[in-house]
Amino acid sequence: MIKELRSEIKFGTDGWRGVISDNFTFKNVAIVGQAISEWIIKDFKASKGKRNHVAIGYDTRFLSKEYAQIVSCVLAKNNIKVYLSDKAIPTPALSYGVVQVKGVAGIMITASHNPAKFNGIKIKTSLGGGAPKEVTDKVEEFLGKTKVQDIDLDQAIKEKKIEIFDFKTDYLKFMKSYIDLKKIKNAKFKVIQDVMHGSGGRILEEVLKGGKIDLSLMRSEVNPSFAGTKPEPVVEYLTEILKRVKDEKFDLGLVLDGDADRIAAVAPGGEFISPQKILGLLILHLVRNCGRKGGVVKTTCGSMMIDNIAKKLGLKLYETPVGFKYVSDLMINEEIVCGGEEAGGIGVQDYIPERDGTLAGLLLLEMMVIEKKNIKQILQDMEKEFGRYYYERSDVEVDLKAYNEKDIKSLKTLLGRKVVEVKDYDGIKLICDDGSWLMLRPSGTEPLVRAYSEAKSLKKAKELIKIGEKLLKRS
Repeated sequence: MIKELRSEIKFGTDGWRGVISDNFTFKNVAIVGQAISEWIIKDFKASKGKRNHVAIGYDTRFLSKEYAQIVSCVLAKNNIKVYLSDKAIPTPALSYGVVQVKGVAGIMITASHNPAKFNGIKIKTSLGGGAPKEVTDKVEEFLGKTKVQDIDLDQAIKEKKIEIFDFKTDYLKFMKSYIDLKKIKNAKFKVIQDVMHGSGGRILEEVLKGGKIDLSLMRSEVNPSFAGTKPEPVVEYLTEILKRVKDEKFDLGLVLDGDADRIAAVAPGGEFISPQKILGLLILHLVRNCGRKGGVVKTTCGSMMIDNIAKKLGLKLYETPVGFKYVSDLMINEEIVCGGEEAGGIGVQDYIPERDGTLAGLLLLEMMVIEKKNIKQILQDMEKEFGRYYYERSDVEVDLKAYNEKDIKSLKTLLGRKVVEVKDYDGIKLICDDGSWLMLRPSGTEPLVRAYSEAKSLKKAKELIKIGEKLLKRS
């Protein structure tokens, strides 16, 4: 029984995700809730007088509210006070809320960017960051060890074991205080945001309300099927916003993923701005325009442009495995100006150690206001100073049991260039003598291997990706 549970319920780089009504069932969600309860009781309740309450939120996916209620009732029966969100909210709002209610942990019901058939559970620490592996390992150890206990929701609310809570208000107040809202509201830029039917909803509109920014929203209505697409801010799902930015002459396009903790952007003319470039832009803005000091963080599949920026600005550069929880750890333990992952998760100084797509978008807008340029002009300035790099990614479905990293590590050349360095602490990254590189890494949340490449020409970056795809299809 326990062995079967652990094969069905496995926490990856960003929580546990499963297919609704397959392995992501009411029963399994309750079992995870009981395991989280056991972890909290063991790690926190043993300390007399220490708070043991938890913040719980949920996104706009099918049954997310019901799953959140189930987990809340299980925790409440275990005498753990629950602050349950009164509405669907972005993951960063829940993470910020954990700190505001002084909770020992946060639980977010979301499958982030996964297709509509998935749902999931993310665990947050008392500081609002992603739970490290040692925490999720402990939770997995408790799976099925204790009989699930639960309580009726109305009864738990009546007994004040569950409190229906507004996490959104304080989250909005924080974002308004983090940026120069007065200056932004007086600007006259034309902006569009694609919410991808996720829990980002109309948050940006509420922050900018009453100002001169001409803001348009698209896909802001709730649609648990995501209109048949995937709520991931990558080019293949953004045809409409790319066209609208070009045709309607927007100064900036912003995109959020399903739970609004990740960002992508679009420049005038319909040019997609990858999260790698957004990270570079935000580092420059926070250091040069806002006077912030400290180090910067990128993941192992991050762009070489970040290395160049860090070197010129005299910033210490940290490189981590893929997964924002590694960036989060550094934000807790070091002085970090800005850190991000290739998928669009970006965190900033003097905030919780968490990524936030809405806040990142507001900072891009603030950068435009301060520099009095649209995002395309700012992007061109950055690439002129630090070099233009072309970054590609492809997701390939393969049999992970047959995937063989040894064959990939043995390659000595790529497109006629000598492989001068191999990094293997998270996937396999082959770096060539001209600075171009190819990386292959199994996903921590989906049954596929991701291929990444970067080069100083688009043609070469695409050719490197094709090599990666061929290598994977042989597996």
